[in-house]
Amino acid sequence: MHIRIINGPNLDLLGTREPGIYGTRTFAEYLLELQAAFPGHVIDHFQSNHEGALIEALRAAEGQCGGVVLNAAGYSHTSVAIRDALASLKVPVVEVHISNIHAREEFRHRSLTAVHCAGVITGFGLEGYRMAVDHLLRRAG
Repeated sequence: MHIRIINGPNLDLLGTREPGIYGTRTFAEYLLELQAAFPGHVIDHFQSNHEGALIEALRAAEGQCGGVVLNAAGYSHTSVAIRDALASLKVPVVEVHISNIHAREEFRHRSLTAVHCAGVITGFGLEGYRMAVDHLLRRAG
């Protein structure tokens, strides 16, 4: 199965940005580990700090992938446009947040995008991505 991970704004700074919240590993380091954990499957990654680029990546995944893991980061709480893009997809999407959004600032407690996702994983650090990939693979049977 082909799974695309789509990461939003500031996630290119993993490993250096607020390590107390997000840890000290880069996503590139973690992606190699994740790919090794699921041999026989293609797991690729797209990251952008731009809302429109994330929407285009979601749309492109529709015909290319069997599932998407989305961490829209701050856009999860603010982007009606990404929410609307998710509503048009048939490919299953699992929303992931590295930190526990419910234990942070109140504005992070609500995700606009979650309603159009198969599920939401929050607060398990980078391990949340592995959980999301595992769910998508099990769901596909």
